[in-house]
Amino acid sequence: MSGDSSEGITIDGSVLEGGGQILRNATALSCILGCSVIIENIRAGRSSPGLRPQHLSGLEICRDLSGGKLNGAEVGSQKVKLVPGKLKSGSFLADTKTAGSVCLLTQSALPLMLFADNPTEVRLRGGTNAAMAPPIDYFIWVLKPVLERFGITFECILNRRGFYPRGGGEVVVKANPIAFIKPVELTEFGQIRRIFGLSFVAGTLPIKMAHLMADSARSVIRRFDKNLQMNIEVKKETDRTAFGNGSGIILVAETSTGCVLAGTGLGSRDVKAEDVGFQAGEELVRNLEQGGCVDDFMQDQLIVMMALAKGRSKIRTGSITLHTQTAIHIAERMTAAKFTIEKISEKQSIIECEGIGFENK
Repeated sequence: MSGDSSEGITIDGSVLEGGGQILRNATALSCILGCSVIIENIRAGRSSPGLRPQHLSGLEICRDLSGGKLNGAEVGSQKVKLVPGKLKSGSFLADTKTAGSVCLLTQSALPLMLFADNPTEVRLRGGTNAAMAPPIDYFIWVLKPVLERFGITFECILNRRGFYPRGGGEVVVKANPIAFIKPVELTEFGQIRRIFGLSFVAGTLPIKMAHLMADSARSVIRRFDKNLQMNIEVKKETDRTAFGNGSGIILVAETSTGCVLAGTGLGSRDVKAEDVGFQAGEELVRNLEQGGCVDDFMQDQLIVMMALAKGRSKIRTGSITLHTQTAIHIAERMTAAKFTIEKISEKQSIIECEGIGFENK
């Protein structure tokens, strides 16, 4: 672990998971806390190390939202320095110009938007349904209601879906400033109340593929519990609502205590539609069987909020992921927040954090 200096906090971008998440969390916390950050060894262990276009877009939107300065920000760079200014409100644009995930861009941008002085709108362009990233549907249907438990409200408008390789999707996120982030306690799973979802195709792909994904997902869930109420919409996107060919499925489970968990699948030319639906169903069932109050992909996305919250947060999860361990490492590196993880069974853990109580002044 690198040390601090008069130039700011230095973060080793190759530590633990060693991917773009370190960049996103470190820059978001840097801008909110008003402290400079140097990130080195960026994605050092990846096949294409350094910044990719989507990472550069994430850095640039943080710079713009904070009125800051960036050094070393170019594709391929393995070291950047961000010197944030004062958080700004208004309208902003982040365009990956590729199929880079717009959902990952929001992980950097949204926390900054919450601590601006007035409402903020960010228009994000790129891939809405991309590999190695949550789909936009997850952001709207799963992350949004969980963040509302922290007192965070925002609007997310899906204007157009975009897919690999051309991107072309567009999402608009609007947020009002908040005074502080509330702590949460998510420890009771409750009973599964309903499962809903969406199976879609776009472009020249036939609607039959969406039906095959949905049918396969239903069969997996019925084997888990044949009595569960299910409503999976099957949809063919239009040329206005999607750019290019693409397909995907999301399945969402709601419980009686307000827990929201999901399973997702992204279509590709190398994978049968039935297998995409099966993957989504298996992912959802795996999350439900663990009994955590958030799914595996939600864990790490809540760490920044827990660190900044005004009070103690406590969340029951499934097995702790490497992404979560990495997010905790960065949060503790950059804030005075302290996390504890208690393993309560082979499949469950409790994450607790005494947040720093950051206030919007």
